[in-house]
Amino acid sequence: MSPAELLDRVFTFEGTGQLLALDFVQSSLLAGALLALVAGALGPLVVARQVSFAVHGTSELTFTGAAAALLVSASAVSVGALVGAVTAALVFGLLGLRERERERDSVIGVVLAFGLGLGGLFLWLYEGRASNQFSLLFGQIVAVGRDDLWLLAAAVAAVLVVLAAAWRPLLFASVDADVARARGVPVRGLSVVFAVLVGVATGLAVPTVGALLVLALLITPAAAAAHLTANPVTAMLLATLIAEVAVVGGIVASLAPGAPISAYVTAIAFVMYLSCRVTGAVRARRGSSRRAVTT
Repeated sequence: MSPAELLDRVFTFEGTGQLLALDFVQSSLLAGALLALVAGALGPLVVARQVSFAVHGTSELTFTGAAAALLVSASAVSVGALVGAVTAALVFGLLGLRERERERDSVIGVVLAFGLGLGGLFLWLYEGRASNQFSLLFGQIVAVGRDDLWLLAAAVAAVLVVLAAAWRPLLFASVDADVARARGVPVRGLSVVFAVLVGVATGLAVPTVGALLVLALLITPAAAAAHLTANPVTAMLLATLIAEVAVVGGIVASLAPGAPISAYVTAIAFVMYLSCRVTGAVRARRGSSRRAVTT
């Protein structure tokens, strides 16, 4: 059954409960939960390393890889997105080692603009359905099948295993690269490893939330958690929880109108970010008041 036919079928049901009984909705919920898990684990390190712009560039160039794969076959989009994301992440990760911060951002901007222009050309050359083009940017709920789900689960498991193995030195290098380098930590190698992990996570997110708004998973939950705690483990757990609520809640909220998932995911994530920011500010103000009273 084609994506258009499945969407038509969605509108024949009444109530979210009946929609949740559909196989493709359950697959999308499981896929979203898996993506939120890996995004929550990587997000705090992205924020600590201050590479949000590089991650943004990686997500945009994922679109270029997916658009190139679309010219070959619609079934190859996930592979193309993954290849494009990992390639971009490696390039940006190496730039972070060799360029000063100002020059690095400039180079990322140049490469990003070229990649987006190339992706636009690929879409212009594509003669298939416009819905396939739209889903590359904003995601599509019917894009995840059972076979894709197994592949996604294996990739997420691999990312989490590698992250767990490199967690301590990677965290050390993320917090203070100079001290870590002086202590003998392989900062350069860890930067490459982390770039690959981010690239894989970004490429996996394309079928569900789209290339343009993948930052809602990798950045927003981690930025929200940073306002509540400075403990890296607690921040990772909070970021994962926020990402899960945003993704699963966004998918459920998008069912009845049949709208792109990304709009709901980003809205929920943004509201939770604002809530965490306000909560953190109130806690900091109370702490300052208590210290003033005791002194």
